[in-house]
Amino acid sequence: MRAIWKGAVSFGLVSIGVQLYSATEEKDLKFHQVHREDGGRIRYKRVCEVCAKEVGYSDIVKGYDLGGGDLVLLDEDDFKGLPLSSSRAVEVLEFVPAEQIDPILYNKAYYLEPAEAAVRPYVLLRDALAGGGKVAIVKVALRQREALATLRVHENVLVLNTMLWPDEIRKPKFGFLDDDVKVRPQELKMAESLIETMTGDFEPSDYHDDYRKALQEVVDAKIAGREVVAPEAPVMAEGKVIDLMAALKASVEQAKSPAAAEKKPARKATPAKKAPAKKAAAKRALKAVPAPAKRARKSA
Repeated sequence: MRAIWKGAVSFGLVSIGVQLYSATEEKDLKFHQVHREDGGRIRYKRVCEVCAKEVGYSDIVKGYDLGGGDLVLLDEDDFKGLPLSSSRAVEVLEFVPAEQIDPILYNKAYYLEPAEAAVRPYVLLRDALAGGGKVAIVKVALRQREALATLRVHENVLVLNTMLWPDEIRKPKFGFLDDDVKVRPQELKMAESLIETMTGDFEPSDYHDDYRKALQEVVDAKIAGREVVAPEAPVMAEGKVIDLMAALKASVEQAKSPAAAEKKPARKATPAKKAPAKKAAAKRALKAVPAPAKRARKSA
């Protein structure tokens, strides 16, 4: 991993030197947009809609729209003058019980690695947070933008979770919230029974991205020249008025059935063997789509 930020956690009069690393990564398959006829990459140019000229990054500034076609232009110097007191510090503001943080506020996660001389105070803060069941509310500036965040412990490492500001959370405004909708006590009891039947311990490793796996199989089939056969999609009934109580009873019975037990994620499954190297397949892929012809660059 590559550190994206260096600074210090300010914990009272204690300063803990740290480096910041992204704690997550997207695993989606990456695709390029290409021309169907010859496989040439589709590129995008930055073109001014007024003069129709292509514009370089050095000539681009930010414009705040005032409405009616009027703009306020801001360049890098304008942003440098903004007050970012926590520009190189993770400033601890207070400590709160972990359960008081609504997950809807969480945005992105980062690992904190201590500097060589800061391991002891780092471990002290980590153990104190873990033992007290608390998270630290902090402020930090990342990429010229101040963010509210939390410090918590994950697998013996301090994790910084940036958060959305309270005014960035939309209020749910739906018509049914104003309706006086009531459920019968027996329906509620049956729903609770269904939840209890389906309750277990959450193990993230038991769940897998089936869409990504299926998409990879489509790509592999294309490379190998095999026919791609899509599975039949289940037929979903729409617009039917159901008997809620009957559906709940049937759901409880289904959840208790042996077939349902087989569908539950298997615990401590043997890791799947790695697929063989795909060098030969990659070579076939290169032959599948002809490379775009090289064109001589025109001198300006």
